[in-house]
Amino acid sequence: MKLPRQFQAGPLSPYNESSMFRRLILMSLAGPLALLSGCGYHTLGAASHLPPGMQTLSVPVFATRTEAYRTEVVMTQAVIREFAARTRLRVTPDDRGDSDAILRGTILKETVAPLTYNTTTQQSSSFLITIEVAVTLTGRDGKLLFENKDYVFRQQYQSTTDLPAFLQENPAAIERLSRDLARALVADVLEGF
Repeated sequence: MKLPRQFQAGPLSPYNESSMFRRLILMSLAGPLALLSGCGYHTLGAASHLPPGMQTLSVPVFATRTEAYRTEVVMTQAVIREFAARTRLRVTPDDRGDSDAILRGTILKETVAPLTYNTTTQQSSSFLITIEVAVTLTGRDGKLLFENKDYVFRQQYQSTTDLPAFLQENPAAIERLSRDLARALVADVLEGF
């Protein structure tokens, strides 16, 4: 069986050995070069979107416009831990004004809605907690460095009907939600989104 001319190797064919060898070399070099050409790589603490020379950050306890208890404290602690882990900044909960920047958060809304219903017990068996948060980061001079007025995070938790073994699950859901918010917030501040 004879192959059509376009699939035969030869001087007129685009599939000759030297052409294939050059393409193979180019493709093998293109991958690593694409990875090294600035795909978001930066060193720990090299947050180029924060003012140069910034060393301290204040994160006072988030304000709240809700009736929920302790959510603002848990959320603030999660944000402080995330900044401390991902940057070289000295992060404090103080609001004395001697820091290079201050991050303020406000919990705008916290709602808990039933998600599933247990027909045997006639009660909701899982819930969805939703929290909306606004955050601003300002420099010592009052200049706005970052702002997002619309963070929305959700977390599901189960309820229990066994009263002797009752364990309140919503605090654990708020902690998980706070960690999610902290990761997103710190990434946004450091990467400038």
